[in-house]
Amino acid sequence: MGLMDKVKDQASQLAEKSKQGVAQGQAKLDELQQKKVLDGLYRDLGAATYAAQRGNGSSEEVDKLIQAIDAHQAEHASPSSG
Repeated sequence: MGLMDKVKDQASQLAEKSKQGVAQGQAKLDELQQKKVLDGLYRDLGAATYAAQRGNGSSEEVDKLIQAIDAHQAEHASPSSG
């Protein structure tokens, strides 16, 4: 194998590793974004539950948020979490 073949082979391997790293980074970013959305839904649910208990809110809002959380988790469920 000539020197140029070795260089091309190493460049190809490096490019593949780079693509894998980018894919892993994107997957982690997506995971963090979905967690942030879910955290916001839980926060809103807590506020709606508190308001409903104090007479300033409605149980319908609580129900809507629970449905939104369930839908979000179903949409973004990972195969390893179930």
